[in-house]
Amino acid sequence: MSEAPARGARIGAGQTPLLVAAFVLLSLNLRIVFGGVGPLIPSLELSHTAATVLTTLPPLCMGLFAPIAAGLRGRLGDERSLFAALVVLVLGILLRSVGMFGLFAGTIVASIGVAVLNVITPVLVKKRFPPERIGVMMGVYAMMMGGGAAAIAALSVPIYRASGGSSAIALGVAVIPAVPALLAFATQLKFGPDKGQAVATKRWSGLLRNRTAWSVTGFFGLQSLMLYTIFAWLPTIYVAKDVDRATAGLYLSICVIAVSVGGFFGPSLAGRRADQRLPVLVTAALCFVGIAGVLLAPTGSAPVWAIVLGLGLGAGQGIPGVLYVARTEDRQTAAQLSSMSQTFGYVIAAAGPLLTAALFAASGSWTLPLVVLLALMVVNAVISLPAGRRGVID
Repeated sequence: MSEAPARGARIGAGQTPLLVAAFVLLSLNLRIVFGGVGPLIPSLELSHTAATVLTTLPPLCMGLFAPIAAGLRGRLGDERSLFAALVVLVLGILLRSVGMFGLFAGTIVASIGVAVLNVITPVLVKKRFPPERIGVMMGVYAMMMGGGAAAIAALSVPIYRASGGSSAIALGVAVIPAVPALLAFATQLKFGPDKGQAVATKRWSGLLRNRTAWSVTGFFGLQSLMLYTIFAWLPTIYVAKDVDRATAGLYLSICVIAVSVGGFFGPSLAGRRADQRLPVLVTAALCFVGIAGVLLAPTGSAPVWAIVLGLGLGAGQGIPGVLYVARTEDRQTAAQLSSMSQTFGYVIAAAGPLLTAALFAASGSWTLPLVVLLALMVVNAVISLPAGRRGVID
């Protein structure tokens, strides 16, 4: 049975600017808190083990804490839950800037906030925007998410140097875009839980036995594994190919920019279709071709493969949001599918950088890790077909 929208919840002409502004600012902040850490790691004087833990914490925590979103929205409603998650995100950013303990503790706190934002944001889109705008809004979501990460990655080192080597300032600058997002979402606090609806009572039991739900989860998980692996190791891979560090970092920046582009166009195009199998296959194919280029092509053509790979990675982050909406009949099921997918998916993603590092250590070359990534994209193309097939989860 379809879930009737709460009275006044569907977007109207008078509330459009405030809602869209809040949504855009929220989306912008979903990866800014993490995007500036990687470039600063050489300056933070961390051991290899500590650096690995720090870069693994975000996807791991986003997976482990995703389930709390369902209970939170059942108590507070979607809009108030998102506001609360933004408060946690701001607190995490501030804590992360206070010493070495704060760096790790703040990363965990910020990741908890982002975990809730990740799960509920697609549900908000299903609730507050007309069906014909869902694909575009999820495209905006993924584009702003990637754009925020790209911007902070480019600015973190210059800010660190301009501040006289202050990691607190370089990391704390992420609070600047987070506060406007918090203030913008304060305008949506009038929307509470839907009356008479137990939005958080449905368990995962049904979804855990559903092939389509696992297909969506597999698609998101393998695409996220690829994303976090490339973000962690792409410059190192090119340095091993005798590319200087600055140029290798530039290749990653090009890839991140392409992630923003793919993040917009992937879900925008997928949202126009009742069947998303073609966009899903194209996404996996772009990642496969991009990785093959990194592995086999001359380093002079690296920007081309960075762009191809980035387009696939970006689409792979945005299209799952469309699938959460397209494969479900009501917001309750959409929230559960989003939570299930991200709980398992981010745990899978957290294993990516660790797996590739282990394969590199065992083989002494990046060839084996890249071949494994190619194989995973073939697997992804096969297991993700049910996720794109027209219809809704029973």
